[in-house]
Amino acid sequence: MPIGSNVGIMRIGVFIFALALIITCYGCSRMNAGTKAASTASISESGAIKSAVADSSAISPSVRSKVDFSTQIKPIFEARCQPCHFSGGKVYAKMPFDRPETIKTLGTKLFTRIKDENERQMIRDFLSQ
Repeated sequence: MPIGSNVGIMRIGVFIFALALIITCYGCSRMNAGTKAASTASISESGAIKSAVADSSAISPSVRSKVDFSTQIKPIFEARCQPCHFSGGKVYAKMPFDRPETIKTLGTKLFTRIKDENERQMIRDFLSQ
């Protein structure tokens, strides 16, 4: 085998290794981006976050404004769970999300589809009423 062909194979091998390394680093940085942002926020605003949590826990549920199902909760599920859990959907007969009883029965199990923390908090407030 000529010496020149070994150099070409080594160059291709180094290129593939470098490409794999770049893809791996990019993937890891994307996976950790949410964690870094959350930890940075808690470090830089720890006092503000702790006081906000303390303030919200100090307010009794009766003092908080009541969460209305039809105007506040139902639109969240319409945006995330349409068409299956609404009229005409394939699981509407078993779990109709246009009824507050279904939401109360399922409770926090619904959070598998609801990722926004503000929406989750609103649903928690509704469940605690």
